[in-house]
Amino acid sequence: MSIKKIQWVRNPKILEINTVPWLHSLSEIYNIPINLKNIPEQVFNQEIRLFDAVWLMGVWERSPSSKNIALEHPDLLKEYHKALHDFRDEDVIGSPYAVYYYHVDKNIGGIDGLKEAREKLAERDIQLILDYVPNHVSIDSLWTFESDLFIEGTLDDLMSHPYDYFSIGEKIFAYGRDPNFPSWTDTIQINAFSEDARNKTVNTLLSIAELCDGVRCDMAMLMTNKVFSKTWGEKAGVIPDKEFWEETIPAIKEKYPDFIFIAEVYWGMEWELQHQGFDFCYDKRLYERLVYENVNAIKDHLKAEWAFQSKLVRFIENHDELRAIEKFGEEKSRAAAIITTTLPGVRLIHEGQIHGYKIKLPVQLGRRPFEEKNSQVLNFYLSLLNAIPSQDFKTPNWSLCEVEPINNDDDSFSNIISYLWWKDSNYRLVVVNYSSNYSKAHVKISPFHFDTYKWRFTDLLDNKSYTFHGEDLYKHGLYIELNAWKGHIFEISKE
Repeated sequence: MSIKKIQWVRNPKILEINTVPWLHSLSEIYNIPINLKNIPEQVFNQEIRLFDAVWLMGVWERSPSSKNIALEHPDLLKEYHKALHDFRDEDVIGSPYAVYYYHVDKNIGGIDGLKEAREKLAERDIQLILDYVPNHVSIDSLWTFESDLFIEGTLDDLMSHPYDYFSIGEKIFAYGRDPNFPSWTDTIQINAFSEDARNKTVNTLLSIAELCDGVRCDMAMLMTNKVFSKTWGEKAGVIPDKEFWEETIPAIKEKYPDFIFIAEVYWGMEWELQHQGFDFCYDKRLYERLVYENVNAIKDHLKAEWAFQSKLVRFIENHDELRAIEKFGEEKSRAAAIITTTLPGVRLIHEGQIHGYKIKLPVQLGRRPFEEKNSQVLNFYLSLLNAIPSQDFKTPNWSLCEVEPINNDDDSFSNIISYLWWKDSNYRLVVVNYSSNYSKAHVKISPFHFDTYKWRFTDLLDNKSYTFHGEDLYKHGLYIELNAWKGHIFEISKE
């Protein structure tokens, strides 16, 4: 099967889909068993068509041991019952991040099904992203039959830290971990300093690159020399001269130069991971600032240089976070969505987000509850996604706009966030009141030459138009007044 070659667009829109429960819900809707091989055409022609790429999360074979562990975990059991009022043991399929082997799960259509889905996406100029988990595999992974891939311990480690180490035969191994949290007891820790492990990573990624256009790398910062040596110390061995990602990413790019690497990364390490080869990195800082309504901190964040901003992944929801409606509330989530989908970089939307779904599904479940679609939220997102600069903005310019008070007695102007996109004679101005208060301001639209013409500002979110004189725009700026959590995406044109 020959897949159409697609070029990555600048500032792509990516839809994350939790694959197994999504396919299960489609099977219920269409009343037939659906896997990756027989997804109805109309499914691709609905919300998926609004995106530049789809991230199919959780397509790899899952671990039987991970499933059993997930069935016995008391905290997870509470989450299952919270998400599914009719929860049954068979709903647990194990964690997608305890990979048994990097083969496409036969239960969702196997490799042939994935190729079929990829072809359907490519026909619509949509690219495919899959997962890679560099830090660990499942404790029963087929990789455990190979040597020198993992962090090993001693009998003393096992006896004194039974929740951090386990045995396979006569050998003791470490569970996978993030140093800030308890160990993931369904996983075994890969040694980022091991040359064998690095070679295994390269070979695995080369195989994955034959099936998709990019990977989202789970907890990518855990594999850096700085973090790994701090987490594992002498057990990791000698610190290599080259960083893990500086060795592995170029090996993939040499054969697949257009293959994209996306890093899940926290702790302020985005810049480091970008310099180690990642095309895009999570922007958790922006997420947190949006949650806590720190407008000045948001503005300061947006003052970073283009080279950094254009490589960030903006989001208000993914499989790790609460649903946006629950975390932000409906009105605030809309304002946050306008910002995260119109900034430079990747715009990540979680499947169900545009329908206003409220229930966060544990990743160990293969079935999700039925939720009514919120038609108001859906209509908002349809307008928003269609308003985002597209083909007219292939190589766009972007600038944060200065916001000034209407008068000295009103400081509500500080709640307004605004920025301009432009390419040749195409302009889009984004203005958002990111606060719970009515706010007004003058927005200085720079760089822009208004001269003495009249200018039409058409809001692509509600199709209302406003006319302003060039002299007034130049002298005072654009007069804006917005209710709480409201925003505009203006298309600017000369009358």
